[in-house]
Amino acid sequence: MSEPQRICLVTGASSGIGVETARGMAARGFHVVLAGRNPERTAAAAADVRAATGNDRVEHLLADFSSLDQVRALAAAFNARHDRLHVLIHNAGLWHPRRQLSADGIEDTFAVNHLAPFLLTELLLDPLANAAPARVVVVSSRYHLKPRSLDLEDIQTVSGAYQGLAVYKQSKLCNVLYANELARRVADRGITVNSLHPGDVATGIVRDNAVLNGLIKIAQHWLLKTPTQGARTSLHVATSPDLQGVTGRYFAECKQAKQSPLASDADLAGRLWDLSERLTDL
Repeated sequence: MSEPQRICLVTGASSGIGVETARGMAARGFHVVLAGRNPERTAAAAADVRAATGNDRVEHLLADFSSLDQVRALAAAFNARHDRLHVLIHNAGLWHPRRQLSADGIEDTFAVNHLAPFLLTELLLDPLANAAPARVVVVSSRYHLKPRSLDLEDIQTVSGAYQGLAVYKQSKLCNVLYANELARRVADRGITVNSLHPGDVATGIVRDNAVLNGLIKIAQHWLLKTPTQGARTSLHVATSPDLQGVTGRYFAECKQAKQSPLASDADLAGRLWDLSERLTDL
């Protein structure tokens, strides 16, 4: 009897690190589901992954992570097609130079970078458990090390001046806090959860900022990793046999790395979890 097909879902997979991660998972024999928000780009990315790897088990689903309803629809569409999920890679992310609200009236960087993956994982826990041992991979950033505090009372940055990069750093800290808390909560279900820094990569994450886009184009040939290089740590955490059973860790350059002391604060992580449940109506 042949080995059952392993299934992987990659978010933010229409370009950049996401599509390179999907390509790497398909090359490793996974049935890969790409999730993206743009219909044309996501379909083209899936076709590219199929052509590049010779793996025909590549499909795509759509969701704009600025809408919690679309996240729910993504989970429902996946669950309608598959009852198992071996690897869930949370890659989607953004930041805005000016404060914007999501479709649900939530500050958009926090909504997309934290609440959307939080909700999606909760809605996919059954197929993850069905596929145990399964892995959840959360793409964070070295910027999660920068915040010296996390004010959950003003997590949506209502008071004070809005600084896009500071809000982004805060959301990346939320990623690691969340990954650590999820690791604790699903340890008895055969699911491991780890977070990572992909490196400083030339991607479209600063697409809303013309100045930073310009600087990235100048720097990408000398200072920044390519998306292919940036996907390596995601692929390592998602597939390395050496990491079987390893959970609640943070990685960079395909090695375990030091995470922010704040990310190890179980009380803070628990309060972030409770807030996330309220904001997503779970």
